[in-house]
Amino acid sequence: MKHIFLNAVVGLGLALSAGTGGATGLQLVSKIAPLAEAHPPAERDLAAYLFVFFRDEDHAIHFATSTDGYNFTDVNGGEPVVLGKDIAEQKGVRDPHIMRGPDNAFYMSMTDLHIFAQKEGLRSTPWERSKEYGWGNNRGLILMKSYDLIHWTHVEVHPGELFPAYGDIGAAWAPETIFDTKKNKLMVYYTTRVKGGDNHMVYSYANDAFTTLETAPQPLFTYPKPGKSTIDGDITRVGDNYHLFYVAHDTPGGLRHAVSGRINGGFVFDPRKVDPETVPCEAPTVWRRIGTDTYVLMYDVFGAKPNNMGFSETKDFVTYKNLGRFNDPGSPMKATNFTGPKHGAVMPITAAELARLQAYFGARPATR
Repeated sequence: MKHIFLNAVVGLGLALSAGTGGATGLQLVSKIAPLAEAHPPAERDLAAYLFVFFRDEDHAIHFATSTDGYNFTDVNGGEPVVLGKDIAEQKGVRDPHIMRGPDNAFYMSMTDLHIFAQKEGLRSTPWERSKEYGWGNNRGLILMKSYDLIHWTHVEVHPGELFPAYGDIGAAWAPETIFDTKKNKLMVYYTTRVKGGDNHMVYSYANDAFTTLETAPQPLFTYPKPGKSTIDGDITRVGDNYHLFYVAHDTPGGLRHAVSGRINGGFVFDPRKVDPETVPCEAPTVWRRIGTDTYVLMYDVFGAKPNNMGFSETKDFVTYKNLGRFNDPGSPMKATNFTGPKHGAVMPITAAELARLQAYFGARPATR
């Protein structure tokens, strides 16, 4: 595991850059301190949504916010809030996920991978390792933690180095984090494979500082058809059940749904495709509309040209209402100043947290 902290003063940090329209990047710091409120906000105090995503064009992290869950605006005028070259060994990041922990800290995880690195002169080979490791092979995940959404610690984690007995890991993709209330630990789950074998989903537990994985990867879900890869798991707790959405490389392809009474296993296979798309999609993630029992299933429609995010709503996880894609005719989902978002996640935030982001970045004109 490689710690890549930038030295900075606690609470102040080292700004990446600044301009007259506000800061242009989040602040990467070596240490963070909790704010006064050490517990997550009550439902009544949630007032907005934060959407974190990346774009193929820059392999960097973007933030967008919304006060109604339908109209999203990039906080930085369409520019990244974190550059992949500043935090990743491969100088590019993908697949960001964000969640709020029981300590009221924010946990962000992502894939350390740049799929255009050779084209951009960042390496001499198409991938980090030889072709026996397959498409998009990489070694690292990136874990980040913040208490205020502005100052973040970050670390690069190599599961294969931490747990060499697990095998010769050929990829580490799309990490997500969820809090396991029974173990009182943060669970990080992600897609991996042995060399160039089938992709599958595993989980490990992280330390409280979110700087390493403490337990060896364990299988999260076993697809009943041998030789079929599964990727991009997303787990949401609803009542006493855990809902796992994932991508099956099967026929038909697309998104699948499995349910369990346990956070880290026991998910029951359901063969039904749940997305409405007629072109390929991936990266499912679920978020709830504030103050309602309506859940939004969001997914990366990479088969669309240009790529876009698609949305469906459900209350029972059986029937789904297709909301369409960002800015499609008739769709209520709008991206006001950005295009081409990929593989992201949405999290509710308070009015104070929204105001903090807006004040920090300032009124920046759209560049997309």
